Amino acid sequence: MLTLAIIKPDAVRAGLAGKILAHLEAAGFAVRAARLVKLSPAQAEAFYEVHRARPFYRSLVTFMTSGPALALALQRADAVAQLRKVIGATDPADAEPGTVRKLYAESKEQNAIHASDSAETAAREVAFFFPEAELRELGGSR
Repeated sequence: MLTLAIIKPDAVRAGLAGKILAHLEAAGFAVRAARLVKLSPAQAEAFYEVHRARPFYRSLVTFMTSGPALALALQRADAVAQLRKVIGATDPADAEPGTVRKLYAESKEQNAIHASDSAETAAREVAFFFPEAELRELGGSR
């Protein structure tokens, strides 16, 4: 099963992308596709459309367009649930020791990494960054 992770602009800016990627691989995830992206406002708005009515939506779009981010299609058994466990709670103050956010996040808003929250969301989010044909060529599948 594939899921999506995005190493967010705060972590890329801080030079933490390699450490976070190594953490994910050590947790059993195989990288099936990766792309350094600089989201436009329209792309960020479309990607986070599900949060449009929430009070943090505008600041999230601004943050996600503030610099490059690393989009990753990751594969392993039970990928969605396992990735959520490995990255930890949204607020690093609440995250378990050893999780990505406890180790590398600055705050609840600048929390280093995005992860899909369900299999349905993962399918949509992986497709947002990686066309099916590209994943087949790279050995991944949805």
